[in-house]
Amino acid sequence: MLTYADIVLPLAQPAYTFAVPEGMTVAAGDAVAVQFGRQKIYAGIVWRVHDRRPSAGRVKPILRKLYDAPLLPQPQMRLWEWMADYYLCTVGEVMRAALPSLMKPSGDTEEAFSEEEFRPRMECYVSLAAELHDEERFHEACERLSRRAPKQYEALLEVATVGDDTRIATGEVARRLLRADYGVLNALCRKGLLVARDHERTVEHGRSAFRLPELTAHQQAALESLRGQFARGVHTALLQGITGSGKTEIYIHLIAEVLERGGDVLLLVPEIALTAQLIERMERIFGSRVTAYHSKLTGRRRSETYLRLNRSAGGEFIVGARSALFLPLKRLELVIVDEEHDTSYKQTDPAPRYQARDCAVMMARITGGHTLLGSATPSLETWLNARSGKYGYAQLTERYGAARPPVIYLSDTLRAARRGERTAHFNKLLLDKIDETLRRGDQVMLFQNRRGFSPYVECTECGWTARCPNCNVTLTYHKNGHKLVCHYCGYTTDVPAKCPACRVADVVPMGFGTEKVEEEIARLFPEARVARLDRDSVTSERAFSVIVADVEARRTDILVGTQMITKGFDFAGVSLVGILNADNLTNGPDFRAAERAFQLMMQVAGRAGRRNDGGEVVIQTSDPTNPLIRQVVAGDYEAMARGQLAERQAFFYPPYARLTALTLRHRDPALLREGAMALADGLRVRFGRRVLGPMAPPVDRIRGEYLVGLLLKIESGASSARARELLRSELKAFAAHPTFKSITVVVDVDPQ
Repeated sequence: MLTYADIVLPLAQPAYTFAVPEGMTVAAGDAVAVQFGRQKIYAGIVWRVHDRRPSAGRVKPILRKLYDAPLLPQPQMRLWEWMADYYLCTVGEVMRAALPSLMKPSGDTEEAFSEEEFRPRMECYVSLAAELHDEERFHEACERLSRRAPKQYEALLEVATVGDDTRIATGEVARRLLRADYGVLNALCRKGLLVARDHERTVEHGRSAFRLPELTAHQQAALESLRGQFARGVHTALLQGITGSGKTEIYIHLIAEVLERGGDVLLLVPEIALTAQLIERMERIFGSRVTAYHSKLTGRRRSETYLRLNRSAGGEFIVGARSALFLPLKRLELVIVDEEHDTSYKQTDPAPRYQARDCAVMMARITGGHTLLGSATPSLETWLNARSGKYGYAQLTERYGAARPPVIYLSDTLRAARRGERTAHFNKLLLDKIDETLRRGDQVMLFQNRRGFSPYVECTECGWTARCPNCNVTLTYHKNGHKLVCHYCGYTTDVPAKCPACRVADVVPMGFGTEKVEEEIARLFPEARVARLDRDSVTSERAFSVIVADVEARRTDILVGTQMITKGFDFAGVSLVGILNADNLTNGPDFRAAERAFQLMMQVAGRAGRRNDGGEVVIQTSDPTNPLIRQVVAGDYEAMARGQLAERQAFFYPPYARLTALTLRHRDPALLREGAMALADGLRVRFGRRVLGPMAPPVDRIRGEYLVGLLLKIESGASSARARELLRSELKAFAAHPTFKSITVVVDVDPQ
């Protein structure tokens, strides 16, 4: 009887059926090579094996299996299916995001495919010959060598005692881990005393006792609370602790407990940049158990890590960004999502546009493990889930050790300007505090949530501004290189010598970004060593590491940065933080603007005074009576949360509704408007007043394509599965329409 397999390919396509050749055995999760289309060869994943031949068309055979064992375990298959269903994409698109690039080879010929195919690095491993497993024969060999070849004797002894000098070690050890010269080891192999084999490189885990940090009474109480909640069957819990309260120490104790019993742990962090600092800290405690995984690693390194974990029996500890969620951990017992509120956990492009925090919760449920969400300023959705009893909850309200929360000062920008107490973009209060801090030998962090030198340039005569020819946005001025840059499509041009519109006046930079702040603060404090941390200064992982290392070693006095400086850094010397333009954060057009502004300001304020001496924070604002800014000064998260939740309930926004954003793209604006109206009309037949739009987004043209948006609001108590089914049906009909099939529709479930 012929056997068939449904195979998922890394394409935005459904699974396709292929024939299983006679003599080949495949199972769900296997990676195989198949020919798709006229000649293209792809790596695919077997999703289902059955005996039902497709009714139409010729069924192509599977060409070959790619690995001896299944590449995708059952829990990961279930996660992929859930993601494809929830985020309205195909399983193939999930595969494209989930697997390392080298594990998805493709080619127009078998030869081209084979060249792209990943092959693990091989290395030499040595072990004692079988006859030396007998203790008497081993001692005889040692006695002979000790007299005639002392170096060979030392090498044989090293191989026999590696990892444990109380008995003869009979297992293999990588040759690179031995002190003995290769020539000596080869001589022992020729004598038949050692056996050398080449096979895939492995990672050796140390089994030494973990050096766990001591906990304060406050931390111990939070840890016991979490243990008790997990023991009672709570799957997900929130650990809310003010910045500097020592959430990481609690993570470490929970991680150690899981690793001791052979379980796997996944620790997610929002930014790749943060992994290096956190990994270094974790390695001091867990040694070689720690494995890093993120998109900045080489494709080979990621592929080797994936295959090693796929063979592992447990006891793995992974620290990584959101892509680490897709690793094939067989005994996943604990997932920790640090800074769970951070927007970096949301994948914006391409599909699947998933929220890693929510997927982590689902993954732990699939494996029967637990999820711990940690934050000083949790997302309102998570906080409400914890307060309503859906999630467990523990709290830390004191800073770790003897550290005190920073003192926060408000500085009125308008008042300072009227009094002549404003220099460049700095109020006198902030400048005085910087001077005092530098005199004490402490460090300063200045936060401006906009990179570049100036947001735009303008003609002083006619008001002309430089705009991107491909996107409906102004170009940002970067003084380094004297360039105008579009931060959407990357378009770059020189600054015009004269205004192109009136040819009268020069164009001048308006507003300010981190580059301008860096220049001005260096001019005001010429003796200070100033550095900048943003996407323009961090051109590589090495560049980031150098900047951070200089701050840690106190070779930098003032660090200027964007959101990158707000996340997780623990610099002992920073005692002053300045927030230069709080109004820029609070006045956004998004319903989450107030929540995000509170989170950002609290996070950056938390970088100050993380040791015994405390710290200070100066917030510059033109609206010091703003309730949100007052809540930041008071550190009153609960007041912010209750106020924002009341507004969201009144206007029907998450967590009281589920949002799905639809963005339509096309180069013809007239056709795009017509298509958007047609899709909106079709959706209203099914969803009624739950459909908002069409509407133009704030940036309505990117890379030459015009954009129009629709928003679908579904009440949180309704069936989201039924809503997705109806939406999927309507989108399928729209894509098949002969007039509108050239319009691209991007679906973003739970947009951030």
